[in-house]
Amino acid sequence: MSGHTVLLADDDSAIRMVLNQALTRAGYEVRPTGNLSTMWNWVQRGEGDLLVTDVAMPDGNAFDVLPKIKKMRPDLPIIVMSAQNTFMTAIRASEAGAYEYLPKPFDINEVLAVASRALSEAARPAEKDDAAAEQEKMPLVGRSAAMQDIYRALARLMQSDLSVMISGESGTGKELVAKALHQFGKRRNGPFVAINMAAIPRDLIEAELFGHEKGAFTGASARFSGRFEQAEGGTLFLDEIGDMPMDAQTRLLRVLQEGEYTMVGGRTPIRTNVRIIAATHRDLSQMIRQGLFREDLYYRLNVVPIRLPPLRERTDDIPDLVKHFLTAEQAAGAPAKAFSVEAFRAMQAYSWPGNVRELENLVRRLCALHAEDVIGPELIQYELASVGRADVPLPTGTIDIQSAVEQHVTRLLHAHDPDLPPGGVYHEIIDQVEIPLISMILNACRGNQIRAAEVLGLNRNTLRKKIRTHQIEVVRQSRKP
Repeated sequence: MSGHTVLLADDDSAIRMVLNQALTRAGYEVRPTGNLSTMWNWVQRGEGDLLVTDVAMPDGNAFDVLPKIKKMRPDLPIIVMSAQNTFMTAIRASEAGAYEYLPKPFDINEVLAVASRALSEAARPAEKDDAAAEQEKMPLVGRSAAMQDIYRALARLMQSDLSVMISGESGTGKELVAKALHQFGKRRNGPFVAINMAAIPRDLIEAELFGHEKGAFTGASARFSGRFEQAEGGTLFLDEIGDMPMDAQTRLLRVLQEGEYTMVGGRTPIRTNVRIIAATHRDLSQMIRQGLFREDLYYRLNVVPIRLPPLRERTDDIPDLVKHFLTAEQAAGAPAKAFSVEAFRAMQAYSWPGNVRELENLVRRLCALHAEDVIGPELIQYELASVGRADVPLPTGTIDIQSAVEQHVTRLLHAHDPDLPPGGVYHEIIDQVEIPLISMILNACRGNQIRAAEVLGLNRNTLRKKIRTHQIEVVRQSRKP
C-alpha cells in the first residue's frame, strides 16, 4: 500500500466509481465525493495527499476554489479533469496552479501515472526547490511588460500540444522560446530537434525532414532517419519556415493533416507523434499574398502565434540581459566586469538592429578585448562604431543594386558578428532580387512570357520554371487601343 490518500471529486458517479476502483487497486486510500463543499471541508481540515477534481460540479465550479486551495495548501498537488476540452479550460487549469490537466475521456493508466508522479514530486521538497531553480534558469531574460506578456503566454502553453508560430526579427531569441516550450512542457522527456530551412539546399529539404531510403537518389548510400523520426515523441522546431519551398510545404501540410508521412523513396506510411513549433522573421501574410507560402499551412502552424519584440522595444531589459551575459562570460573564465549607469543609458539609446544577439556579442567583445573593470559609455560607443553601426549616416538618393546588396550583406554580417549568418544567404538574397525583377518585367510585358524572356535574357523554359518556383502570378493584359 502506498499510504497516500486521494481526494476524488467528480459529479459523474460512474467516472467516480471507475477512478475509485483503479486508485484503490493501485494502493491509494480514496475519499470520493460528488460535490465541492465536501471536498473543500476535507482540504480545510488538512486531509488528503492528492486532489483529483472535475471542473463542473453541482454546487459550483472548481476553478472558483482552486486558487484558495493553492493558497491554503500550496504543497497539495491538484489534477484537474474536464469534459470541456477547450484551450481556455487548459489555460485556466494552469493559471489555477493545477499540477496536470486531463481532458475527458481519459486513459485510466494515464491518470495513475500522473497521480504517482505528482505524489512522488510532492514527497521530495528538495527536488521541487531544484525544479524551481531550474525554472529561474529559463533562457529568457527580462522583466519588461513586453516580456511579461511572453511569459504568461508560455505558461499557458506548457501543458498543451498546440502548434506554435514564433515570429520576430533575427536575433530576438526564437529558438530559445521554442526550447523553453519543450523543456518545461509535457514533452520534456522526448527529443528536441531543430532544423533551419534556410540552411538546407532546397532539393534536400524533404529528405532532411522525412528521411530517405537507401538508393532513393544519387548519393543515398544508406537509409537516413529524417528529423520527424528523430523528434518522435518530442518537439520538432522548424526555424525560418518562410524559406521552405512550395513542394516541401505541401508535404508538410499533408503530414499535419494525416499524422503520417513516407520517406523519400519509401512506400510505407509512418505514423508520427511530434509537436511542431515554427519560427520566422519574414512576413508570412505578405508571402501568402505573393503566392510564396501556402495559406492552409500557415493556419495549421499558426494555431498559437507568439511575437517576440525587438530589443529596441524592450530596452528596460538591457541591464538584466547584460548581467546574464556577464555571468556566462565569467563562468567561462572571463574577468569580472561592471557597467556604469551611463553605459547602460548609451546602450538603451541605441537601436539594436541585431537585437539580443548583437547585445550578447557586444558584451563578449568587451570582456575579451578591454581590461577595464568598469565599462563606461565611451567604450560602448567605440565598440558599436567599430562594427559600422553607430552614427553611420545612411546614403540618400538613388542606390544602385550592387550598393544595396552590399549594405544588406554588411548589416547581416554585423548582426551575427562574431559568428556567421546561418546557411542559405545566397538563395535568400537571390530570391529577394529575382522575384520583384521577374514580376515587374512580366507586368511591363503585359504578361507576355515570350517577350518577358527576351527582355530578361532568359530561355523561355527557364522563365516558366522560375515563375512556378516563386509562385509568381502572371496576368495577361490586352493592349490599350
